[in-house]
Amino acid sequence: MDTLCLSHHFLIAMPDMEDSLFARAVVYMCDHGEQGAMGVIINHGADLTLDSLLGQIGLDGCRPDQVGLPVFVGGPVQSDRGFVLHTPNGEWESSFRISERVSVTTSRDILVAIAAGNGPRHAVVALGYSGWSPGQLEDEIGRNGWLTVGASADILFDFPIEQRYVAAIK
Repeated sequence: MDTLCLSHHFLIAMPDMEDSLFARAVVYMCDHGEQGAMGVIINHGADLTLDSLLGQIGLDGCRPDQVGLPVFVGGPVQSDRGFVLHTPNGEWESSFRISERVSVTTSRDILVAIAAGNGPRHAVVALGYSGWSPGQLEDEIGRNGWLTVGASADILFDFPIEQRYVAAIK
């Protein structure tokens, strides 16, 4: 039986989601295959801004339009590690192209570039990611835990956090 690949899709938590971390969550799916699935929550802020995160890791500055941008709680896995969803321009050490308009990078060099004002045009920075073992996500979808829809780079990069859940549903 063929399975649907959910890379470059949104997972939208159904209203009765019991796990508080995923309540009203929109997860951007970075990878989905036989080895499992990996995504980043894009609408739960981490009470941290991009400029303050950069300062905490010894990098000063960012573009004026990036000051105050939220850092997200990407999920419960590796919550001490940064994941940057971004437009695919630039050469970063550990970058994976997900679609024509979205890549994910985990290396520090992208944060150095952002701090220097040379980073990607659009970036969503998250701490941690959401992961599923093989078959786990499919089981959760089968039990109506998630709604799946094709992802929109506009929702990912341009919509305010508080509008992403409703926009993804529409």
